[in-house]
Amino acid sequence: MKEIGFDDDLMSGRGRKSLAILEAIRRQGPLTKTDISKLVKLNIVTVSNYVNDFIQKRLILEKDIDVSTGGRRPVLVQLNKEAGYVIGVGFNLFNSVALLVDLEGNVVNDLKMSRPDERATSVMDHLVEIIEGLLSRSKVEKEKVQKIGIGIAGLLDKGGGSLRWPEKMGEGFGYIYVPIRNEIERRFGIPVLLENDATVAAFGEYWLSLDPQIKHLLFMFAGAGLGIVINGEIYRGASGNAGEYAIQNPVQDDKFNCYEGNPCFLKKWTADISMVALAKKALREGMQSEILKYAGSIDKVDLQAVFKAAKFGDRLAVELVEHAGVRLGVKAAWLINLFNPEVLVIGGGLEEAGALLMDAVKKTISGWAFPEMANACKIIPSRLGENAVALGAASLSIRDIFVQS
Repeated sequence: MKEIGFDDDLMSGRGRKSLAILEAIRRQGPLTKTDISKLVKLNIVTVSNYVNDFIQKRLILEKDIDVSTGGRRPVLVQLNKEAGYVIGVGFNLFNSVALLVDLEGNVVNDLKMSRPDERATSVMDHLVEIIEGLLSRSKVEKEKVQKIGIGIAGLLDKGGGSLRWPEKMGEGFGYIYVPIRNEIERRFGIPVLLENDATVAAFGEYWLSLDPQIKHLLFMFAGAGLGIVINGEIYRGASGNAGEYAIQNPVQDDKFNCYEGNPCFLKKWTADISMVALAKKALREGMQSEILKYAGSIDKVDLQAVFKAAKFGDRLAVELVEHAGVRLGVKAAWLINLFNPEVLVIGGGLEEAGALLMDAVKKTISGWAFPEMANACKIIPSRLGENAVALGAASLSIRDIFVQS
């Protein structure tokens, strides 16, 4: 089936009603049927029919009797959070995270591991290892796990469930297709949702951490991807890959070349906005920095060492983080002008740099975006932090369960 741009277009009328009712109960329950009817703007008969069906499926439970205002006392209903579980898996700049989550979105168990290397086979093996590890340490029966959500970088073939992954080949890079969904489903016998990391991170923030009134949201995942929520719905685009805001032409790269560090916001960036590469270059040229103390050697310099040194005021580290914030801010200003969101979330690991990076981003946005758009947009670090992708993948999986109920 052809992918459609907005998430909502893939739902049936029944699916939308199921989602609205179950989401109201998840966010604000326990509720009476009358409460639900007012919240979701469906008549009481429709709500009663859906609620009764959900009770039969044990998705929701009847609770204590509410206080009566006269006549028959209404019954409260609440989500049966133990009716099933989902697994969410995601990567950020520093590690990989797998979470076992109940239907309310509560984390029941978690497993965190170091990121695998960038080879496709390593990523595939790592996904199997971290899911197996989470299942083995959890007391929940495997049969109660209804879905595995995976958020991962790269261009997705949503229909085939595969990922187009860049693989180093000789002096350059080529692309191979990794059949992630089919392999994970075959290995574990559980349905798999495969989605872009920035997209699920955006949904996770929208569903779990932000005010329900927020409807227009962008999530800048590190320096390399964008999650988009428009009018309360994920925007995926025609092929399901919206949010890749860089352009690339390897054949004619010399015609679109930016020297390292220049805020050329259309060109493809590394996820860390070149902070590690620039740190190593400066250290090799003889600059003194506390970065080396935290890393141990120049070859072992990583983003965590840069962030630690910056928090203690190291000159080089501070300059690198602030400069990355300026570069990110220019790109963010362009996106804010384009989408006019209510909230822009900075995440994927960059939020760990703290106020130093965020202040540089905000100041740059203020200077580069049109005031009408900039003033309407709140710039915040990811509230879900390193769990953003895994929680987002789990949340999207829960939502699919609600829609299909």
